[in-house]
Amino acid sequence: MRFMMMVRASNDWENGKMPDPEQIAAVMKYKEELKKAGVLVDVAALQRGTESTRIRFSGGKPLITDGPFAETRELIGGYWLIQVKSKAEAIEWAKRAPQSCGSGEDAQLELRQVYELDEFEPAQGGTA
Repeated sequence: MRFMMMVRASNDWENGKMPDPEQIAAVMKYKEELKKAGVLVDVAALQRGTESTRIRFSGGKPLITDGPFAETRELIGGYWLIQVKSKAEAIEWAKRAPQSCGSGEDAQLELRQVYELDEFEPAQGGTA
């Protein structure tokens, strides 16, 4: 089972403040623990919302909106993609994640299981 641990963006991150060296070291240590355990698939920090673009479809037409966006709590700052045996194991790994939001902000992770392509049944009369 694959799970994505999405890290919510902080105000500091969105305002261009880089994490302090201790926070970066904690994230790198955690990444190495995931790697050593053989569960890490991918990890990345994402560019700030000022660099992002949202594409909303309305009436079949795309509406393009460039950042920045008002609500930081809606933005993802990064993620870890892990492969584990169960949701319980994914939660245990998530609980060990560094809380690196900066400036005393509360950290928030969202943990979501990834659908595998074989979980989708082919449409009737067609192929997947």
